[in-house]
Amino acid sequence: AAIRRSSGDFVLSVDSDTTLASDVITKLAVKMRDPMVGAAMGQLTAYNRSDTWLTRLIDMEYWLACNEERAAQGRFGAVMCCCGPCAMYRRSCLLSLLDQYETQLFRGKPSDFGEDRHLTILMLKAGFRTEYVPGAVAATVVPDKMGPYLRQQLRWARSTFRDTMLARGLLRGLDRYLTLDVMGENLGPLLLGIAVVTALGELLFSHTVNWWTVLAIVTMTIIRS
Repeated sequence: AAIRRSSGDFVLSVDSDTTLASDVITKLAVKMRDPMVGAAMGQLTAYNRSDTWLTRLIDMEYWLACNEERAAQGRFGAVMCCCGPCAMYRRSCLLSLLDQYETQLFRGKPSDFGEDRHLTILMLKAGFRTEYVPGAVAATVVPDKMGPYLRQQLRWARSTFRDTMLARGLLRGLDRYLTLDVMGENLGPLLLGIAVVTALGELLFSHTVNWWTVLAIVTMTIIRS
């Protein structure tokens, strides 16, 4: 509704459980002055960081995702997911992509998850840059129990794997670093899962621990970090 009815140049995406710093809109709008920037996202923090050990870890995870992963992607002009809790879009770009965005399908069925990543990929495929603005800080409520957290992570993982397929052709026109980044984001968890299952299987059937498997898991974690 905002995209279709607004007469403004920009559309701000924000979640209902997110609190924006007073200068967020100004800082995002400055980045959007470049007509080739289709979207810009701010830095996310955990609003309820001090609630539990899990929320403190998630806050750290958000810091790494924003100030290392997104910052590195932004250096090459293509943040691969402008997160829904705090992102600004160029309205003229959105209008041209709206039909594709609203009819998003996965395996022939309407898809209702990962809409922020999907929209970012559509923006990049249309030839626009996506940027990260660390000074535009937004605090969002994060899960404080393992059940909701794992469900959230499952949704995000499904979105990542699904939209990687959508982005395959896009990567050829982007910096090679972004290809490496996308490969790491998708292959890393897969290889980690295989390694953990292998280690558990060996422990179950042989009652021994293969330290080479443990070393491989630790090495992959260090490389990823």
